[in-house]
Amino acid sequence: MATTASAPPATPQLKGVQPLRAGEGNSFLWRRLHSLTGIVPIGAFLIEHIVSNFEVVNGPLAYAQQVKFLNGLPLVRVLEWGLIFIPLLYHALYGVFIAVRGRTNVNVYPWAGNWMYLSQRVTGLIAFAYILYHVLTQRFMGVSLPEHPGLAYAKVQFELLSHWYAIPVYVIAMIATCWHFAYGIWLFAAKWGITPGNVARRRFGWVCTIGGAALCIMGLVSIFTVAYSRPYSPDDVMPAQYDNVVAPTVPPQQ
Repeated sequence: MATTASAPPATPQLKGVQPLRAGEGNSFLWRRLHSLTGIVPIGAFLIEHIVSNFEVVNGPLAYAQQVKFLNGLPLVRVLEWGLIFIPLLYHALYGVFIAVRGRTNVNVYPWAGNWMYLSQRVTGLIAFAYILYHVLTQRFMGVSLPEHPGLAYAKVQFELLSHWYAIPVYVIAMIATCWHFAYGIWLFAAKWGITPGNVARRRFGWVCTIGGAALCIMGLVSIFTVAYSRPYSPDDVMPAQYDNVVAPTVPPQQ
């Protein structure tokens, strides 16, 4: 008597974020590199950039000194291109490629994971547009800050106050960038197996949320400090000084 062979059991669907595994398409290495560059060096630079910009709360001179210090680092242009611009360009362009090819289904399955996937793509596009504009205007257009760090405060202030839409755009972009980075860290830890299990991911989610909120608050404080808390500062607070110029000494008062 013939018997009907039973179908093999279906592979159980694992919950949560699936880890990165080799052999799942030709894009594995590119996606792995994309995930890694989002943390190092881009994420590290984002933290440094927001912390450095927070010096504006101490006034134009303190901010100018910070800009001068960063531009005086050894091999600063090599570091700038090798650890910032090139990795950032790759991460952004491949992120756009992923966003264009990806499919969202929040209209059919309005689950939290689908909304987070969509938000990560949207905030990534906003961050890319903002960073591209910010780098072009502040680094490659107008006065060159590496040669004139004393005008750094004035240049940023002019950027924020020259157009009515500048401050809202910067605020939206700051929130989107910090969100993208914070959730990107959480995804990185989940996909690379650093936080195995739902409990570890839930706890690390709070760490990412608090860290991202702290960075965002610092960035927003810097924006509003330059725009509103200080008077307009169009002058070079750190004019060029030459080696043959000696500052006069003030005699002690009798």
